[in-house]
Amino acid sequence: MNSDELLDKIIALAVSLGKAEESDLLRTLCAAAAEELTALLRPGLTVDDCGGAFPLAAAWMALGALQTAGGDDVERLTAGDVTIQRSDSAQRRAALRLQAQQVMKPYLKDESFLFRGVAGW
Repeated sequence: MNSDELLDKIIALAVSLGKAEESDLLRTLCAAAAEELTALLRPGLTVDDCGGAFPLAAAWMALGALQTAGGDDVERLTAGDVTIQRSDSAQRRAALRLQAQQVMKPYLKDESFLFRGVAGW
């Protein structure tokens, strides 16, 4: 699949999963998510090796970024008798990013901390 087809697939997934509208901002965020994931792939793996996991993960990452760009972090707003309260969008963003990482886990570099003993100790 070429990069334009991949980007179109990521955008379509983001629109569907996030009930978002296709826009220049969403396209930019999807492209950025794809670039970020590509850079995190294990050596020797390509986007095509990841199958459907790659576009799904990129769509989730883009949706998380879209929430940040939307600035909907209002937690509580009261005006007279009317109160608007939203759940913590930072948690939603983190959850979307975690979902993306989990689905891509078999394909991503292991960046976990590893402690090894030192010879002679």
